[in-house]
Formats: sequence, structure tokens, C-alpha cells
Amino acid sequence: MKASPTDQRRLLDLATLDVTLRAADHARKNPAQAQRVQELLVQRQAQSVELTRLLGARDDLAAELSRIESDVAVVDARAARDTELLAATSSAKDAQGLEHEIASLAKRKNDLEEAELEIMERIEAAESEIAAQEALIAATNDEGARLSAEGKAAVESAAATYDGASRDRDAVAATVPADLLAMYDRLAARGNGAGLLRQRTCEGCRMVLAGSDLHRLAQAAEDDVVTCPECGCILVRTEESGLS
Repeated sequence: MKASPTDQRRLLDLATLDVTLRAADHARKNPAQAQRVQELLVQRQAQSVELTRLLGARDDLAAELSRIESDVAVVDARAARDTELLAATSSAKDAQGLEHEIASLAKRKNDLEEAELEIMERIEAAESEIAAQEALIAATNDEGARLSAEGKAAVESAAATYDGASRDRDAVAATVPADLLAMYDRLAARGNGAGLLRQRTCEGCRMVLAGSDLHRLAQAAEDDVVTCPECGCILVRTEESGLS
């Protein structure tokens, strides 16, 4: 195939734009924040499960405290009744029995109040654990919201870059002869479509070409369309190629 050196150089502009397009397409479909956001979603789910467990444990303690308080109220009522009966009785035997029961009730109340104090301390500790867990969830939510916003902005930026590069590519492609463009697009579909030959190195694959290949390229006419023997892309030759 034949093409003017000017038309061949335009392929380098296309290759640069194609690199930009591929990078922007990847960035808009796979924002850097996406993986961390997914990790945070899993983390928040686990944290929410733990919070539910802590809340359940706190509620169980609250129910136990309520039961103890009810028992204390019952003991107080019985002690008040026995005290009234003791004051009203004239029987020594009944008085002795009532005094014994009042003493037993006092011990029972003391035991209940100790248990009540222990439960209240455990509830306080449970509340602290709940507050700490809620703080963890809030931090996870804050990080997730921040990264989601950053990801959205990154996607929008990449989309804008992609749209701009697409317009630029269309403009450059319109100046390239149809047969040369078709060859470039065919090669670009599976790798690099074109690369500059600079100092005997193909910039499409970064390979230094062998002497025999360089000799063949040096013999080619200026308007011959040549390809890299290593990667197959169109080699664009300039005064920097090192062929002379």
C-alpha cells in the first residue's frame, strides 16, 4: 500500500487518541473507587449485623432489669404489708413469724438490688458498645458517600474525555485516505494500529528492531506503508527513525 508521509503521520494522532479513548472508556466503566465502595458495602452489612446483636443483648438486659424491678416492688409491698400486720398483731407467735419474714424479705431485696446494680452496669457497658458500633457504621457510611461522590465525578470526567477524544478522532480520521484508515483500524482492533519508528525502536511495542529489518525498512520508498516485524503495527518513519 502507498500513502504519503503526511497521511502516515496522521495515524500517530489516531493512535494517541485511541490510547486516550481506551483509558477513558476503562475509567468511566471502572472508577478507581468502585472496589473500595463494594468493600465498604460488605463491611457495613457485617457492622449492621453486629449492631443488631448488640441491641438485642442490651434489650435482653433491659428486660431482665425490668423483671428485677418488678420483683423489688413485690418485695416492698409484702414487707409493707407484714410491717402493718406486725404493728397490729397481739400474738407473740405471729409477731415472731412476721419478723422472720420481714428479715427474709430485707435480705431478698438486698440481693435483688445488688443484681439490679450489676445489670445496670452491664447495660451501661452495652450502651457504650452500641455507641462505638454506631460510630463505626457512621464512619463507613461517610467514607462510602465520599468515595461514591468521587467515583461519580471521575466517571463524569472520563466520559467527557471520551466524548472529546471521539470527536477529535472523527476529525482526524476524516483526513486519512479510506484504504489507509481501513488498514489502521483493522490492526488497531487487535493491538496497536500505528507506532513511530524512533531510533530503531518501534514505539508501538517498544522493541528494538533487528539489523536486517532496519535494512529492509531503509530500502522502502518514502510512501510505502510498512509494518513492524515484531507487533505488526504500521511503522511511521521520520528523520528520527535512525535508518540513514
